Amino acid sequence: MVTEPEPPDPNWPRYSRHPFPPYRFLPGLTPHPRRNPLGHSYGQPEPKLTPFPADQWHGSEDYRYGIDLYNFAFWWECHEVLEGLWHAVGRESEQGSFFQALIQLAAGNLKYCLGNQAAAHNLYRSGIVRLQNVPPSYLGIDVLHLTKELQAHLISPRRHAPLIALS
Repeated sequence: MVTEPEPPDPNWPRYSRHPFPPYRFLPGLTPHPRRNPLGHSYGQPEPKLTPFPADQWHGSEDYRYGIDLYNFAFWWECHEVLEGLWHAVGRESEQGSFFQALIQLAAGNLKYCLGNQAAAHNLYRSGIVRLQNVPPSYLGIDVLHLTKELQAHLISPRRHAPLIALS
């Protein structure tokens, strides 16, 4: 039986001030946040996220919130925030490719939680490939370290994928 995931480290630092949603969306198990009247984001407009230069990532509350959502196991919600940023910066840009990598990692975590290890591993691998196409340190993340931790996770899966630290 699948239960709502717990954050791997509840004492991990928060990077934004946004409050977390009241529950984590798990497809088939909890109300869809936007489509179900009981959803935590039902009736709320889709947020219009603002692009930002890569060297000014620390000024983007949305980006930092997306990382918080990832680290605290709100993977569907993380995907939604990062997808908004991905669209805002352009899907084919370096930054867009980076956001897509993080989206794939969040989706991989959700698939893993739901018991679909094959889909999770495919998403992790795709995310790793995309991470290899950005600078070693990007948008406040030590990409080389994160990539090594993800590769180790693929070889010897742990209960949780690595968390994302912002510098």
